[in-house]
Amino acid sequence: MALRDLLSCNQPPPSGESSDSDFDRNAIENLDDKTVDTHSVPDSNGYDNEPQYPNKLNLFFIILSLNMALFLVGLDNTIISSAIPKITDEFHALSDVGWYASAYMLTTCSFQLMWGKLFTFYIVKWTWLVAMFIFEVGSLICAVAPSSTVLVIGRAIAGVGTGGVSNGCFLLVAYSAPPRQRPTLIGMMGAMYGLAAIAGPLLGGVFTSSAKLTWRFCFYINLPLGFVCALIVVFFMSSFSGGKTSKVGLKEQVKQMDIPGTLILLPAIICLLLALQWGGTKYPWDNGRIIALLVLAVVLLSVFVFVEYRSGERATLPFRVLKNRNIWGSSIFGSSVVASFFTMLYYVCFCLLLVYVPRGLTFLLQIPIWFQAIKGATPIKSGVMTLPLVVSYVIFSFGTGSLTSVLGYYVQWAYLTVILAAVGTGLLTTLKVDSSHAEWIGYQVLFGAGIGCGMQTAFSAPQTALPLEDIPVGTAIVMFVENLTSAIMVSVAQNVFTNQLKTNLGEYATAVDYGAIVSAGATELQTQVPEKLYQAVLFAYNKALDQTFYVGVALACLGIIGVLSLEWISVKGKKATGSNDA
Repeated sequence: MALRDLLSCNQPPPSGESSDSDFDRNAIENLDDKTVDTHSVPDSNGYDNEPQYPNKLNLFFIILSLNMALFLVGLDNTIISSAIPKITDEFHALSDVGWYASAYMLTTCSFQLMWGKLFTFYIVKWTWLVAMFIFEVGSLICAVAPSSTVLVIGRAIAGVGTGGVSNGCFLLVAYSAPPRQRPTLIGMMGAMYGLAAIAGPLLGGVFTSSAKLTWRFCFYINLPLGFVCALIVVFFMSSFSGGKTSKVGLKEQVKQMDIPGTLILLPAIICLLLALQWGGTKYPWDNGRIIALLVLAVVLLSVFVFVEYRSGERATLPFRVLKNRNIWGSSIFGSSVVASFFTMLYYVCFCLLLVYVPRGLTFLLQIPIWFQAIKGATPIKSGVMTLPLVVSYVIFSFGTGSLTSVLGYYVQWAYLTVILAAVGTGLLTTLKVDSSHAEWIGYQVLFGAGIGCGMQTAFSAPQTALPLEDIPVGTAIVMFVENLTSAIMVSVAQNVFTNQLKTNLGEYATAVDYGAIVSAGATELQTQVPEKLYQAVLFAYNKALDQTFYVGVALACLGIIGVLSLEWISVKGKKATGSNDA
C-alpha cells in the first residue's frame, strides 16, 4: 500500500458534526457517555469513518503511550544540558554547543504549524507514527554521532519529529476521550512533560557520570521507549482522519502544506535567535551583524504574516482559526506561562548550585545548557534540589485537570496561575547566597503550583472552543507560539544574565578574567576562580541572577492579557455566556 493510501482517509464528515465552523456542542455532549471499542465501525477501506472512543482498557494503554511520548519529548529538551561537559571534552568543539539546543528548538518551532496541517489531511495515528519515527531517527543519529556537526544535524532532525509528536499527543486525546474527560488527561500529560523537563538534567547527570552508559545514553534511551509508544498506538488506536475529510488531491495537499511560508519562517527564527544570543555578548548591539540579523528577522516575519494572510485556508496559520479569541488568548497565556517556566527552571537550578553547593560553581554560556565546573557536588544533587518544584507542579497539574472535568470550567485556573506564578517568581528574585532552606523550598513550591495550574489550560481551550476538524490546527498554533516564545525569552534571559554577570564581575571581582572563564573548557572552569575571590564571585552571580529572574516575573504577569480574552466555556458542552468567538 502506498504511503498516501495508508495516510489518507477520504470519507464524508461524521454524522455528529456540522460542516460549518461552528461547534455543535450538543452532538458532542450526546457522545460523552458513549464508550465504543476503537476498532468498530470501519469503512470500506478499513478505517473508521468517525472517531470512536476506546473502551477503558484501550484508553489506559493509549494514555500510557502518549504520556511516555511526552516524557521523551520533555526529557529531550533538557537532558543534554548535563552532558555538555563530556561532549565538549570529546569533540573539542566549544563553538558548537549553542547549536545543540538551538537546532532542536529551531526545527521544532518551524515545523510545528506544518504538522498541524498534516494531521488534518491524513490518518491521525499514522501521521503521529511518522513524526515519532523521525524523532527516533534523530535520536539515533545523536547517539552514534562521530563529530559535533553530526550531533547538531541529529538534534535538528529530532526537533522536526518533536513538533509532530507533541502536537499529535494532544490531538490523539481529543479522539480518545469525550470533552468532559479531556482536561484530566491533558493535566496528566502536562504533568508528565513538566516532570521530564525538570528531571532531564538529573538523568543526564546520572548517565554522564556512568562509565558504562556515557552521555550517548541520553539519546539511546529514546529508542526503546519510543518503539513501545509506537507499538501501543498501532494496536490500540483506531484509524481516522484528523480534519475535514473531503477528497483532496496530492497537488492540492502540497499547496496547503504552505511550504513557502515554512521556508520563510525558518530563516526568520534563526536570524532572531542569533541576534538575541550574540547581541551584547559576542558582539555589541550596535554591531552591523546584529543590526542586519534583527532587520532580516523583522522583514522575514512580516513577509511570513503576509503570505499566511494571502494563503487563506491553505495557510498553516489560518487567520480564521487564529482570530478566535480563545486561540489567540490561550496562545498568549500559554506562551507566557511556558516561557516563564523554562526561564526560571534553568536559572533556579543554577542559583541553587551557587547557593547550596559547597565550593560549587556552575557556568551557563548558551541556552539552555550549563557549563559545569562543580567541586563538592554533582549534577544529581542539583536535580534533587528542584524536587519541591517538581512535586508541586505535578500535583497541581493533575489536580486542576481533574477538577476541570468535574466543574466543567478551566478559566479560573488560568487566573490562579497568573497570581501564583507572579508571586512565586517575585519571591525567587529575593534569594541570597545565605537564604534558608525554607525560602528556596517554599518559593519553588509556590511557583510550581502556579505553573501546574495553568499548563493544561492552554490546551483545554482549543479542544473545547473549536470544532473537531479545527483542533489539529488550533493546537498547533498554541504549541508553535509557546515554543517560539520560550526559545526567544530564554535567549533574552541568557543575554541579560551574561551581560549582568560581566558587569558585576567587573565591579565586585575585578581580578577575575571574565573572558578566560567563558572561553575555558567546561571541566576547567573551576581553575579560573582563585579561592580568595570566591565569595565576591558568588555575590556577583547572585546579583546577576536576581536581575535575570525579573524576566520570568514579567512573563508571568503578561499572562493576564491572554486570560482576560478566554471565554467561560464548559468542557461538558454548555457555554457560560453568550459571547462570540471573534
